[in-house]
Amino acid sequence: MDFELNEEQAQFQRVLRDFVDAEIVPVAKEWEQTDRYPAEIIDKMAELGLFGLLVPEEYGGVDADFVTFTLVFEEIARGWMGIGGILGSHSVSTWMLARHGTEQQKRKYLPELATGARRTGIALTEPDAGTDLQGIRSTAERDGEHYVLNGSKMWITNARHADPLPVLVKTDRSAEPAHRGMSVLLVDADAPGFTVTKDIPKLGYKGTESCEVVFEDVRVPAENLLGGVEGRGMQQALSALETGRLNIAGRSLGIAQRSYDEAVAYAGEREAFGQAIGQFQAIQLRIAEMATRLQAARLLSYWSASKLDRGERADLETGMAKLHASEVALQAAQESMRVHGGYGYSKEFEIERLYRDSILMTIGEGTSDIMRTVIAKSLLAGKGKVGW
Repeated sequence: MDFELNEEQAQFQRVLRDFVDAEIVPVAKEWEQTDRYPAEIIDKMAELGLFGLLVPEEYGGVDADFVTFTLVFEEIARGWMGIGGILGSHSVSTWMLARHGTEQQKRKYLPELATGARRTGIALTEPDAGTDLQGIRSTAERDGEHYVLNGSKMWITNARHADPLPVLVKTDRSAEPAHRGMSVLLVDADAPGFTVTKDIPKLGYKGTESCEVVFEDVRVPAENLLGGVEGRGMQQALSALETGRLNIAGRSLGIAQRSYDEAVAYAGEREAFGQAIGQFQAIQLRIAEMATRLQAARLLSYWSASKLDRGERADLETGMAKLHASEVALQAAQESMRVHGGYGYSKEFEIERLYRDSILMTIGEGTSDIMRTVIAKSLLAGKGKVGW
């Protein structure tokens, strides 16, 4: 039972931490407030090989273990969570393509996706279907050597830069249950009829775009059907979301860590009644609670990642990690804001951004209540246990 990073993981963490401190932390507040796209940071992430995290080595990727994958998102989100979102959607998609794609599809797309020459995302959510993916209305009908795709998707990260964009559609609208008629199509960015209509304004999660996309009679080559077999789209998407839960857990840890760091620093600098506010018991209690919850969330997250690294099924464990870490991120941001008092509400300090970003962690990749039901159903069905 080893609760430490190995030397390779620790070294990678140090390199990444230096990158975040030098390239992201100094500009995050200003760029976030102006909603500036972080193109320069993305280029440097590509140089570090981060876009190939979950791409097998034979296709030019890093093929990182899941503990390393999680710590990448923790470190980046400590600097700016929005940038973690750019990498997160890309990684979910590349993992899905590497695991479920045909050999032709993998050789066509993965090498450039690994270097960042191409980027991608994943198009699941629709205006009337978020949590209930079986309720999607986007359809694709076979027409000779093509599928004709019609529909729309919402909240799509990397939509303006995705090439290809995997899109979950119904290829058989009469299938019962509905998931048996769902497939994933890889839509190239230059496909006629594929339009990114608008960027959706958001409370937080700035830096990356979240878009509405529309498909009007988009002709997608049949060879772009993920895996080459219809009816497996739901299975493919849900398996990929297991990695999505881990990247949300990692991003949540980064937000919580930064919130804690900011609270400790402010408690040591700010004085009231002739002494640093960190000397007051009320502040000490908040900091102690933040630190304890953060470390518990970290251990849970890396434990679930290590289970995936052992080749075991971990949808229950990653669900627990996502649930707990995201709630801890929100709690840590709130507590840090209380430590800061009125200054925590000011855009001159980091904490108000951390607070806005933390809220999404309890919503994205399944809300906290959905995670609770997923966890409970797994336990009640005997698919997992609590304990050793």
